[in-house]
Amino acid sequence: MDEGIDADDAYLLPTARGRWAYDWSHRRHPMVHPLRSPAGDVLTVDGPADHPWHHALWFAIKFVNGENFWEEYDAYGVTRHVAPPEVTASSVTGRLEWIRPDRSTVVLRERRRLVHVPIDDDTYAIDWDIELVAAVDVLLDRTPFDHWGGYGGLTLRGRPDWHDTRLTGPDGDHGLRALGVRAPWCDLTGEVAETGRSAGVLVLDHPDNPSYPTPWYATTRSSAYGDEGWSNFLCAAFLWDGPQTVGAGEALSVRHRVIVHDGTWLAARCQHEHERWVAHGALREESGTFVSPST
Repeated sequence: MDEGIDADDAYLLPTARGRWAYDWSHRRHPMVHPLRSPAGDVLTVDGPADHPWHHALWFAIKFVNGENFWEEYDAYGVTRHVAPPEVTASSVTGRLEWIRPDRSTVVLRERRRLVHVPIDDDTYAIDWDIELVAAVDVLLDRTPFDHWGGYGGLTLRGRPDWHDTRLTGPDGDHGLRALGVRAPWCDLTGEVAETGRSAGVLVLDHPDNPSYPTPWYATTRSSAYGDEGWSNFLCAAFLWDGPQTVGAGEALSVRHRVIVHDGTWLAARCQHEHERWVAHGALREESGTFVSPST
């Protein structure tokens, strides 16, 4: 472990410049928060009043064997680290358990690694790699989309004064919402009211992921989030089209790259970053260890 980094701290700052922090000790859903732009603006929000179970940048699935692991009311499941994670100046690696509403029975065991990847002065990335191993036969599911639903997977909830945000995919501007649109990446960009600076978060989907290219559930503004502010919700909704089963002892792996950038990016830049990530192998497992390139 690098000098000066304490795994017993609730918030881990894996980078010297403190661009993001990982709250490993959260008792419901460990998360990245705050997530800062390279210029220093906080882009995430944890526990907003309209949806207090939204946790900045986090990974969750709506239903595991019919039990809720998303909303945090009535009976719901939680994800928790089993011990302080291993921390370096650029990574966090740990093991988690997905615990049923009875707060004792484990249905999934997770290995998670987050790696900070510097790109340039205006851009950095977090490679988010997880492996879910089923403790019992599990059915992973979502609420089928009607006027809402379909969500589950790696998810971002942005601050409400990150305004005039827009969603961009390979086919161009998606407007205020992307509902089940399949794409290898999706970018959310807008202006932070506090500073007037533009910033964005680009989430890349890996070709090895289930349901690739993933359907996206994303909204920049919606009545479901109230009339004030911007919702800034972006989810790589790999269960959008239907449930997935994982047999006891079997594993399901999901990997994403989350690129945080200053300024507004065109689709061509986003596409370039996806192609470069895939070509370089991004975050992969070799001989039982994770390997991530420097760019």
